[in-house]
Amino acid sequence: MYALLDGNNFYVAAEVAFRPSLAGKPVVVLSNNDGCVISRSNEARALGIKMGAPWFRVSHLADSAGLVALSANFALYGDISDRMMSLAAGLGPTQEIYSIDECFIGLDGMRGDLVERARKIRGRILQWIGVPCCIGIAPTKTLAKLSNHVAKRAERKPGSYPAHLSQVCNLGAMPKSDVDELMQATAVGEVWGVGSRIGAQLQLAGVQTVHDLVRYDTGTLRSRWGVVLERTQRELQGVPCIELDESPAPRKEIASTRSFGRPITSIEPLIEAVTAFATTAAVKLRGQASVASQVLVFARTSPFREGPRFSRSCVVPVRPTRDTRHLVAAAIAGVRKIYAPGYALAKAGVMLLDLQPDDLVQGELGLDEPHEDQTQLMTALDAINQRYGRGAIGIASAGPAGATKHWQMRQERKTPAYTTNWAELPIVRA
Repeated sequence: MYALLDGNNFYVAAEVAFRPSLAGKPVVVLSNNDGCVISRSNEARALGIKMGAPWFRVSHLADSAGLVALSANFALYGDISDRMMSLAAGLGPTQEIYSIDECFIGLDGMRGDLVERARKIRGRILQWIGVPCCIGIAPTKTLAKLSNHVAKRAERKPGSYPAHLSQVCNLGAMPKSDVDELMQATAVGEVWGVGSRIGAQLQLAGVQTVHDLVRYDTGTLRSRWGVVLERTQRELQGVPCIELDESPAPRKEIASTRSFGRPITSIEPLIEAVTAFATTAAVKLRGQASVASQVLVFARTSPFREGPRFSRSCVVPVRPTRDTRHLVAAAIAGVRKIYAPGYALAKAGVMLLDLQPDDLVQGELGLDEPHEDQTQLMTALDAINQRYGRGAIGIASAGPAGATKHWQMRQERKTPAYTTNWAELPIVRA
């Protein structure tokens, strides 16, 4: 048995937890540079605001409907996620963190009423952290996702599903006839792994609901859409095909990219930005105990603005390393190679390529003592930044620490980092 725990409107919920005055109001969280809606409260949803809607298209609702828009505060969301996941782990012996607001829990060996246990965990998360969530329980991961959808929809839209399935739904404990009825009431596009393109193709083939997909001829399904959709069908039929991934495999590429808050027209701020991106990527690289042998750097203008177009990239080879200094030096070398004046650059980024496990590379190349010293230096660097905040110490080409950079993202509506920055800690005065 598996459980899928999912925070409801997670980014908005994290904001409301520290600003209770926002409860019951239409609230949206915007993407980088305050561009598009990436989270919305139920009240904002009721106004017809779609996920991904550009802010400039819905900003008029701030005056007419009291819509509150906030800039994304990922430091806050990441910390709240860590706290939520630590409590969710109490649901069962194994856990796979699927995204910032979702995790699968393996329930093998758990006794007693699973629904009651799930409700207690949900109540604990709501009381201790302030984030509401829904939990779906089922014999497979795909069914657990479906079960979570039922629990969330039953809470959000009373009458769409039976009220007793709200917040927590256990498909594994229901009679087959009831499960079939729920599947008949659920569109095929709601299935985990069925995207919009395949969903449209299935509908043209007469597969309108989840129940239709479960009963569709398996051979035809495999020949037309491949083994991945066949696996999805078998999961919906109750046959486990997707195992719990407690330790995700190391990434084969690591990227750090950003759109600029304002266009860049000279090389100095571009070097600052690329230094910051390479530094971030290097921390992720060390986090998975890997080294990189190539650094890709790119820069481009906006495809939506008038003016001359620019889009170039460059790959710089390096000796296998996880040292921030070497990776930054390679990125800057790439910038100097591709840069040309006369363009208003809107985005740049760094990708670390040809990643290999650090211990394997040391064994093959016999890396000497200086490499060990560099590793210790990078460990100290990460520890200082972890304790005193990102950018407390770094590479000089990133510019003065703490200074506002011309290229930084626009975040005009960003709330304080309540839980990760001492300077932004809420103060209560008697």
